[in-house]
Amino acid sequence: MQKVQWGVMGTANVAGWGTIPGMKKADNCALYAIAGRRMEKAESYASRFGFEKAYGSYQELLLDENVQAVYIPLPNNLHLEWVKKALQAGKHVLCEKPLSLNAAEAAEMYKTAEENHVLLMEAYAYLHSPYVESLKKDVQSGILGEIDYLETAFITQGYKDDIRLKKELGGGAMYDLGCYCTTMILSLVDSDPVLVKADADFSDQGVDLMSAGLIRFENGVRASFNVGMILGVDSDSRFDRLYIHGSEGILRSDVAYNAEGDVSYTIETKEGKSERRISVPNNYALEFEQFGRCLLAGEKPHITPGFSLKNAELIDTLLREAGYH
Repeated sequence: MQKVQWGVMGTANVAGWGTIPGMKKADNCALYAIAGRRMEKAESYASRFGFEKAYGSYQELLLDENVQAVYIPLPNNLHLEWVKKALQAGKHVLCEKPLSLNAAEAAEMYKTAEENHVLLMEAYAYLHSPYVESLKKDVQSGILGEIDYLETAFITQGYKDDIRLKKELGGGAMYDLGCYCTTMILSLVDSDPVLVKADADFSDQGVDLMSAGLIRFENGVRASFNVGMILGVDSDSRFDRLYIHGSEGILRSDVAYNAEGDVSYTIETKEGKSERRISVPNNYALEFEQFGRCLLAGEKPHITPGFSLKNAELIDTLLREAGYH
C-alpha cells in the first residue's frame, strides 16, 4: 500500500499518548520525521516510536523534501505561524484543534493552502468516529422526529502549570473543550446560528475555567453546552454528555468525546427504548487514514474548510459574549 511520508512538528503530550500511536495503526501512514525545540526530545520520540529522522528545529523538518505531510500539535498561539510556513513549503497539513485563535486566522491559513495547492485540515479525531456517524444517521433518519433541542457537556479535571491555563498561549476551556461541543452541535444541526449567548468563570490569569453557551439556529433548533476544567486536580475525572430532544423521541449518550472500543447510546420513542452499540477503532488512526486517502485517492476531506470556518466564527462569538478579550 502506498503511504504518506509524515513529519510531526512538536513533541506535545497529545502526540505522545494519542496521535502518534494512532498514526502507527494507520495503514497508509509512514512515520518519517519528527522535530522538537530540543534535539534530545526529538531523538527520544524518534527512538520511542520509530521515526526515521529527528530534527532539532521545525524549520529543518520543513526543508526535508521527503516530508509530504505535517502534523502540528503546537500550542494554539503558534498555529498560524507554523501552519502557514508548512503550507508555503509545499507540505500538506493536519493541524490540531482548534486550528486558530479566531476566524480571521483560519481564513488566512486556508487562503495560503489554496495558493500553494496543498491540503489543510483541522484535526478533530472524534469526528472521524463511526459513533458520530451513527448519531448523524439517526438524527437524519427522522426517528427522533423534528429536532428541537441539543445539550452537551465536556468537563475535565483541574490543571496545574498547564499551557491551557496561559492566556498568551490561547488557553482556556472554550478553546480546549468548547470546540468539541460546538463541532458536535454543528455536525448535527444543518442550519446557521442566529442567536449566540455565553458566560464564563475566569481565572486570575484571564482564561475561562468554565464556560456555558446557548445557541439558536435559523431553523429553530436550540442548543446549549457546558465545558470546564474544574474537577479534582488529583483525579482523572471527566464528565461527557449528549442529549438530543425531538418531537418523536430523545437520544441520550454518556460516551466520552474521542472514545474508542465498544460504545453505546439509547433512543427512546413512543414505540419503546432501544440501544445502539458501535465498535469504534482508534479515532486518531481513522483521522490519519482519511487524510491519507485525500492525498492518495482524491477523497474529500472529512473536516472541510467551510465547516472549520463556521465553527471558528461561532467560537469567536461565544468568546466575545463571555468576555474573553
